[in-house]
Amino acid sequence: MGTAVKNGKKIDMINGPLIGGIVRFSLPIMATGILQHLYNAADIMVVGKFAGDIAQGAVSSTGSLVGLITNAFIGLSVGANVIVARMIGAKNKNGVHRAVHTSIALSLICGVVISLIGFFCAEFFLNLMGCPGEMIELSTLYVKLYFIGAPVNLLYNFGASILRAAGDTKRPLIFLASSGLVNVLLNLVFVIVFGMSVAGVALATVISQVISAVLVVTVLVRDKGDIKLFITKIRLYKKELVNIIKVGLPSGLQASLFSISNVIIQSSYNSFGEIAVSGVGVGGSIDGFVYLTMNAVYQAALTFTSQNYGAGNYPRLKKILHSSLLIVVASGIAVGGLTVLFGRQLASIYTNSPEVVEYALGRVYIMSSTYFLCGIMDVISGMLRGINHSVYPMIVSVAGICGFRILWICTVFRFFRSLTTIYVSYPISWIIAAVTMYIGYVVYYRRLIKRSASEPETDLSAK
Repeated sequence: MGTAVKNGKKIDMINGPLIGGIVRFSLPIMATGILQHLYNAADIMVVGKFAGDIAQGAVSSTGSLVGLITNAFIGLSVGANVIVARMIGAKNKNGVHRAVHTSIALSLICGVVISLIGFFCAEFFLNLMGCPGEMIELSTLYVKLYFIGAPVNLLYNFGASILRAAGDTKRPLIFLASSGLVNVLLNLVFVIVFGMSVAGVALATVISQVISAVLVVTVLVRDKGDIKLFITKIRLYKKELVNIIKVGLPSGLQASLFSISNVIIQSSYNSFGEIAVSGVGVGGSIDGFVYLTMNAVYQAALTFTSQNYGAGNYPRLKKILHSSLLIVVASGIAVGGLTVLFGRQLASIYTNSPEVVEYALGRVYIMSSTYFLCGIMDVISGMLRGINHSVYPMIVSVAGICGFRILWICTVFRFFRSLTTIYVSYPISWIIAAVTMYIGYVVYYRRLIKRSASEPETDLSAK
């Protein structure tokens, strides 16, 4: 149960070669994340090219609000991934069954909650963020339509987490490729042919999310192994629900607190005017591709660690950490460097405005060149969650990243008011968090090794 079929070969997470295995596991996740990011990128591109800068800003400025509302719940999918992978590593078939069905039930419940919050509170939150008056109506419309699709969005994310926990990273990629193509085509049809502007790109995104959710559920239902989904057995199992929340809630809260700091930062961006907001949004979309490259390595580290933790293969954890860090730094520098090198060309795909391009480049040059620091932080965070410590990385992130950035905006930014001042707060916060998380990981890992030496027969499947 510790292996998974990938392109005709098996990825043995517990015994096989690590660097090759992590890369093979990460690449489909990387491609999947990039395709998922293309949902919003395609929205920004199409409205920027065919509906103008105001419409583009209305779409691009909503990212932090969407993240604020959704991340706490999507973070629970991390818990689903960890618990399913842990049960697979421990060869606990009944535990896998309960975790899978609890995860799907939880995704549906959370999806409905998110949909209601996002739909009815959109305008209120956007006004709190200081959304420019010219954009508020279009931004509100986009957010409301986007959150109608929240239940299927979460269903896909939880379903994909289950597949990845079992080592299947290929099919989520295929699903996103298919629905992503539909999203791009519908964007063009709704905006260019029917002149629907912001409403068109939001509707296209929702339809695409429905397609990806249907595909992932279909695969789970048809699965012949331990992760098979029985529609009639979808329910919340108390033990598995508690374990998923124990791992996933700190991750979700961490992501939401990230989003709170991003909302505050977005408010600072908004103070520079509509063109700057559009440019920052374009730059954020571009450097988002760099982040997703490294986030795939984080997910690989999380899953490899969870399976080995479940199997009691503790010495291998150190090798997973070193291999993952090597890969995430190399990929972050490589992709970030390419993004900086071709930043102007990439920004020009999004917009026809030279001013928007210049604002976008201001962000890309700083963020993309230092994003590998974020990758280091994320990998260590994933390792901590994989060994059953989710609260510590949450606390570090709240203090070292969210708290630091808010303090930066309230102090340094007031004296040196520029977009560059905001951007440099990111790499500084990543360094602070990465160092602190590494210290914590060393402490927890040593405790784990010491405990395993004194309690060799510990039943990890019960944890």
